[in-house]
Amino acid sequence: MRQKHLELLVGVFVALGLAAFLLLALKVSDLAHIGEDKGYRVTARFENIGGLKIRAPVTLGGVRIGRVAGINLDPQTFEALVTLAIEPQYDRLPSDSSASILTAGLLGEQYVGLEPGGMDDFLKNGSSLKLTQSALVLEKLIGRMFTNAAQGEAPAKAP
Repeated sequence: MRQKHLELLVGVFVALGLAAFLLLALKVSDLAHIGEDKGYRVTARFENIGGLKIRAPVTLGGVRIGRVAGINLDPQTFEALVTLAIEPQYDRLPSDSSASILTAGLLGEQYVGLEPGGMDDFLKNGSSLKLTQSALVLEKLIGRMFTNAAQGEAPAKAP
């Protein structure tokens, strides 16, 4: 009898551990919000999105107000067309708001940061953000730094 009680206790402990692991996995991958299709969608065009991924956060003033819902390439302009899903309670964003692709920390994940504009009309489903700033690509910055450093040293070496 004592053996069965111990086995039952171990089974409950293992089940709780698996449930905790599943909840942690959902939280880390942010799959808990899959299927939420509330709010509205706006689009933004960027020359370079860097490492931006679908489901990346969309923030305003550091507060997450939505997610990246889609990333496509416009075959005419060869720009990245990013669809942003904005939560419904943030329905008073001015229509002249701007979007930038930012990086969390020095080498962290990329996300879209919005800056509100000053217009009296607001973004709605299907709107397009006109003012955008592409991702800052670290490799290009380092390359420019080395190029500038090399050009600065070249005149000093010449007789």
